Amino acid sequence: MTNAMFPHGMTRRGMLKSGMALTAAGLILPAGMAMAQAEPKKGGVFRAGIGHGSSTDGYDPGLWDQLYVQTFAAARHNYLIEIGADGSLVPEIAESWESADGMTWVFKIREGVSFHSGKSVTPDDVVASLNHHRGEGSTSAAKPFFDAVTDITIDGQNVIVTLNAANADLPFLMSDYHLPVMPGADGKIDPTSTDGCGGYIVESYEPGVQATLNRNPNYWKSDRAHFDQIVLLAILDPAARLNALITGEVDVIDQVDPASIGLVESRGVANILSISGNAHYVFPMDARAAPFNDNNVRLAMKYAFDRQELVDKILAGHGSVSNDNPVGPANRYFNADMEAKTYDPDKSKFYLKEAGLDKLEVTVSAANAAFSGAVDAAVLISEKAAAAGITLTVDRVPDDGYWDNVWMKKPFCASYWGGRPTEDQAFTIAYAKGAAWNESFWENVRFNDLLIAARSELDDAKRREMYHEMQQIVSFEGSTLIPMYNNYVMALSKALATPEKVAGNWNLDGFRAVERWWFA
Repeated sequence: MTNAMFPHGMTRRGMLKSGMALTAAGLILPAGMAMAQAEPKKGGVFRAGIGHGSSTDGYDPGLWDQLYVQTFAAARHNYLIEIGADGSLVPEIAESWESADGMTWVFKIREGVSFHSGKSVTPDDVVASLNHHRGEGSTSAAKPFFDAVTDITIDGQNVIVTLNAANADLPFLMSDYHLPVMPGADGKIDPTSTDGCGGYIVESYEPGVQATLNRNPNYWKSDRAHFDQIVLLAILDPAARLNALITGEVDVIDQVDPASIGLVESRGVANILSISGNAHYVFPMDARAAPFNDNNVRLAMKYAFDRQELVDKILAGHGSVSNDNPVGPANRYFNADMEAKTYDPDKSKFYLKEAGLDKLEVTVSAANAAFSGAVDAAVLISEKAAAAGITLTVDRVPDDGYWDNVWMKKPFCASYWGGRPTEDQAFTIAYAKGAAWNESFWENVRFNDLLIAARSELDDAKRREMYHEMQQIVSFEGSTLIPMYNNYVMALSKALATPEKVAGNWNLDGFRAVERWWFA
C-alpha cells in the first residue's frame, strides 16, 4: 500500500456586547464553493471570531477538544499528513508513506523544515510527538489510536510504525489534530511549548480570550500562510460574533446561527459559506446512569422527537436528518439502508412500557456553546416528547465553562462532533470502550469486537459489512441522540478570499483558513 491508494456566551473581554442589531450582508454560496478567485497575495491582519474557547485551554495536544484550540494549533503546527479540501491525503511533514501489509507503515520525513526556534525537524521529533499519545500514563484523547501500535522506530529519514494488526486507515489517523509534530528532547516533547513548524509564531495567548500569531518568515510552504498576523478571538455568544463581523472587528466568524441568514442575505457587507460534511449535533445520555442505562428508555427518547423539524427550524435547512448515526453520507462505508427513525409517540410509549415505565421525567442541559441553537433544539425535543409521556426539562446552563462543567459531567446534555475522515476514527474516539471522549460512557461487546476486526480487514466488501453492522448497533443500541448532520455555516468579510474548494472535514476550512485564505 502507498499513499496513492488513499485518494480520497461569553464575549471577548472588554470589547463585544451581544444583542446588537444584525445588519450584515451576504451571499450564500453552494456547499464547498468559494468566491470568485484571484491569485493569493501576502499581507494584512486576519481576525477570526470563534464560538469556542475556554480559560482551561492549553498547549498539550492530547487535550485539545474544540474549534478554538484546533484552529490555534493549525496556525502554529504541521502534521505528518494533511487532509486536503477534497478529502484526499496530502503530504506534509511526511512527504510519502507506504505499507506492504497494513501492519508496518513507513513514513519518509521531509527534510529542510525548521521549528520556530530554528531547530530542524527530524525523525526523532516525530517519534517523540507520536509517543506523547502512547502508554498507560498518556492522558491524550488520541491514546486509543495508538493501542494497536507495538513500536515506533527510525531508519535514516524514515519513521516506521508497527501495529499488532493491519490498519488500512493509519495514514488518515496521522492527520488527526491531536498529532502535531513538536520538538523533542530525550524522547519526549514539552506539552507546554509554543514551538511549532507551522506558518505562524505565537506572540501572545490568553486562554479563552485571544491568541495573536505572526507569520513565520522561514515557513517551508511558499504558497501558504498569507497573512502578516492572525488574531483568534473567543466569542461564544452568536449575536456578539455576528455583530463583531458587521462592525469590522473580525474578518470571519464560525457557527453562524441559521436563523440569521435571512438577515444576512439582503445586504452587502459579508459573504456566507455553507459547507456540507459529516459534522453532527448530538445529545449524549450517560449510559451508566438511570434511566439511560436501559436501552428501552434510550429508544423511547429516539422516537420522541421530530428530526426534520430540527433540520428545518434549527439549521434552516443547512443540514440533513441523521438516524442516530455518527458516520455521515460523505464517509466511504455510510449505511444508508437502516430503518429510518421518525417521530412516533406511540412507539416511544411502547419502549417506555418495555422499561416498566408509564412516564418519564428527565433533564437535559444545554447551552449554545455546545452548538448554535442547542437550547432551542432541546426545547423542540421537549415539546414533542410530551406526547409520548416524557417530561423533558431544559436546563439552560451558561456558555462560559460549558465544556469543563457540563459536558461529560451532566447525564444528558448537548454536544457536537466534526466529521471524521474514516469510520474507524469516528467510532474509536467517541464510542469505543474506555475512550477518553466516549461522552455517553456507552459500552457494547459486539461493537468493540467489530471495531478491532474492521480496522484490520483489508477486504473492502467484508469491511463495509462490518461498518454497516456497527452503525446499526450505535443507532439502535447506542446512548446518543444524533438528530442531524449540520453544515458548517460561516460569514466572511468581503475583503477575504478563499481557494476554489473549501474543506468540509472541519469548520473554517478544516481549521486551515488561517493558512489557506488571504485578503483579496
